[in-house]
Amino acid sequence: MNDNEPAGHGPARAVTVADVLALPVLAAGHPRVVTGASRLDRPVRWVHITELTDPASFLKGGELVLTTGMPLPDDVAGVRRYVDELAGIGAAALVIELVRRYHRPPDALVDACRLRGLPLVTLAKDVNFLEVTQVVHALLLGNQADAMRRTQRIHEVFTALTLRGAGAEDVVRAAAEMCGRTVVLENLVHQALVCEPSGGTVEEALTGWEQLSRATGADDRAATRGPAGWLTAPVEYQGERWGRVVMLPARADGPAFGPEDVTVLERTAMALTVARLIHATPWERTAHRDALRDLVGRRHRSAGDARARCAALGLPTDRGRFVATLVDLRTDSGESDLESRLDQELRTAGIPALVGTLAPGRLGLLLAPRPSQPWRPVVDRLCGTALGVAPQAVVTVGSEVSDLSEAARSFHEAARVAEATPTGQRLPPDRSFHEQSDIGLHRLLYALREDTRIQQYAEQQLGRLIDHDAQHGTDLLTTLRHYLEAAGNKTTAARRGGLSRETMYQRLRTVERLLDRDLESGEQRTELHTALTALDVLRAH
Repeated sequence: MNDNEPAGHGPARAVTVADVLALPVLAAGHPRVVTGASRLDRPVRWVHITELTDPASFLKGGELVLTTGMPLPDDVAGVRRYVDELAGIGAAALVIELVRRYHRPPDALVDACRLRGLPLVTLAKDVNFLEVTQVVHALLLGNQADAMRRTQRIHEVFTALTLRGAGAEDVVRAAAEMCGRTVVLENLVHQALVCEPSGGTVEEALTGWEQLSRATGADDRAATRGPAGWLTAPVEYQGERWGRVVMLPARADGPAFGPEDVTVLERTAMALTVARLIHATPWERTAHRDALRDLVGRRHRSAGDARARCAALGLPTDRGRFVATLVDLRTDSGESDLESRLDQELRTAGIPALVGTLAPGRLGLLLAPRPSQPWRPVVDRLCGTALGVAPQAVVTVGSEVSDLSEAARSFHEAARVAEATPTGQRLPPDRSFHEQSDIGLHRLLYALREDTRIQQYAEQQLGRLIDHDAQHGTDLLTTLRHYLEAAGNKTTAARRGGLSRETMYQRLRTVERLLDRDLESGEQRTELHTALTALDVLRAH
């Protein structure tokens, strides 16, 4: 088992009244549940045999009380007092043997147990009560030993996580695996930063998160609270609170929180406190980064999971406008500082967004402007901020999309624009970021410059001409360039090259002969122009 594996198959289930009644030693007495059938899931802490009229004075709560019925009062008031005392101390159930004094349970006893919600079980046959206590106590003691071993394992796992400097994601994942429940780390403004679902989906866990979290109220220790029945614990250090960790209840038919769940959550909170102290990157920044990477990589299990996770981080997912933006620093420094500045710039502009590092030297931003909110001026300001930190930075945007599920496509478009954009590439005077409409032939070939097919094409089309220039000291490649740039007009090409028309004609005939091309063909001129542009890109690179 490694440090992130669960300490078992979740906390052991407590021994209940139903469990005890199913044991062969009691089943032999033909037990019948007379009252409290819906409360047989009560945990049994101990078994107590009594023939006293006031057994409650010897109980601490959680006991299964066994009696032959001999000490039961004869009067109705006495029976009620007897049951009231058992119920008041928190007895798990009353089991009465119908062999010696009674052959049917007294009506007063049935009525009193039903009124107080105390399970009443009758035994039709004689049962060895001493044997019952031995069997049940051995079972309870075995469970306690198992619980101690599991608790020890919980401490060992979290100690190991702390010693190796595990981050918040590893800690929360370990907690979810140990208890078999969904665990969430949130910050002080009720944004879910880390969610590790167990037995469900992210969408089920995080839908409506902020509203549910605020309804849960504040906490100063691990406890179950709020209308949703969350188990929560604060994450804090020396009076400074950073957030809280939440364990969600199982489904309606699942087990309630037990002592081991509380232990897991308390150790989770402690490990998160240490992680916060030793890791410089704020949790919010890590959460944004991970959410963006999962969006770009389409790693969410479903579109609903993606929406719920982003919404829980404060990104409105119902606006129908999303714009992916990339900032390529093209340098090894300034990344962290720029990330903070861009986040602050967007907050100032009032545009919700996720901002995070997608790869070394590349920042990603997913903007979610309101329908009437222009995003282009904001991206222009972001460009100014980026260039102030890294003058060689290139900012690119993808297409505006109407659904979060399309954000990956917008990011991929922005990435393709970035790949096709050399540093220092000129832009229209009215904007400072690059978009798909900027990609012409030159930038397309620049993006494909490392593809050997482009290199082979340029060499196939122009290689013989380049070799001739090198061997004979001529510059026919420049002559061809002037001709192609003049769109096949020989007079204009001659003027650009400072040549007479006759010299231009002669040189062009030599080019046609060397390349076996017809320069009067528009298609062949296009092919040569593409090859020449590719050559320029390759040489510049």
